[in-house]
Amino acid sequence: MSAPAFTLDQLRVFLAVVETGSFSGAARKLRRAQSAVSYGVATLERQLGVTLFDRSALRPTPTEAGQALLTRARGVVEDADDLGASAQRMSEGLEPRVTIAIDVLYPMPLMLTALEAFQKKYPSVALLLRTEAMGAVAELVQNGTCSVGISVAASFVPKELEQLPLTTVQMVAVAAPSHALARLAEGGALVPARALKQHTQLVLTDRSRLSEGFDAGVAGGPNWRIADLGAKHQFLRAGFGWGTMPLQAVAKDLEKGRLVRLRLAADDVLVPLCVLHQPAHPPGPATRWLLDLLGTRCTGAHKKLAAELVAPAPARTKSTHVS
Repeated sequence: MSAPAFTLDQLRVFLAVVETGSFSGAARKLRRAQSAVSYGVATLERQLGVTLFDRSALRPTPTEAGQALLTRARGVVEDADDLGASAQRMSEGLEPRVTIAIDVLYPMPLMLTALEAFQKKYPSVALLLRTEAMGAVAELVQNGTCSVGISVAASFVPKELEQLPLTTVQMVAVAAPSHALARLAEGGALVPARALKQHTQLVLTDRSRLSEGFDAGVAGGPNWRIADLGAKHQFLRAGFGWGTMPLQAVAKDLEKGRLVRLRLAADDVLVPLCVLHQPAHPPGPATRWLLDLLGTRCTGAHKKLAAELVAPAPARTKSTHVS
């Protein structure tokens, strides 16, 4: 049995009669003759095989069948409108999908709120997101898996990728309260470099060939290499060693005393994050909107946190420090 051959226009006429409460009202809303509205409804009823309106009263009222089909009809019209709007946006250059790789140093809570805003702004745009460490972000952009990346601006980024500055992430050295270095840091005292080399440093690493051998920020003593920032965070809280972490990631731990901030002679470091893409494939409008939001929110949150810290050590941009 074939499906009824009704049209979207007929559904719109049906909905207009329901919304205005009369055939004449629907005619005015649609800017058509009342006879055309009556004919459209009658044709739809014939094709569906049901009576949609009770015409015995002064004003037409939906029958039981009309009420049952009303929600479905609205859904069909709304879906069709969304489809048309999506096609229109694509014809104007909006990409159907955003593929982005983001370095794990970018604060996760800020990423989540930005993605929530993105979903509301571009509900029809699909998203493929990868979170990676160091050179793995650049590698995904280089091989075309992701169209853009938010990466640490470092020497391992391939020269053929275009780099655009985005924001910075403040890194702080921390250790568990039970750690020997925490006792040296009491009262905000500087922890000497020779003391750092005597204790295990937890170092963020990855499996990318691009960042192989990249050791910025490694103190030179014993170290453990960890490829997951969340695992490194837990290892630090458990007292397995000391290391640097994004301030956003450990702010609550510092506030609650679960970690202690180590003040180093080199001060805290602002790690620059940049946007990477292949020159032949610049970001589309949805991607640019998301990147702008990620940059703005990270910069604003960093300034707010820095202002809330008690006597924060001055931070200055230096060589990239991701350990």
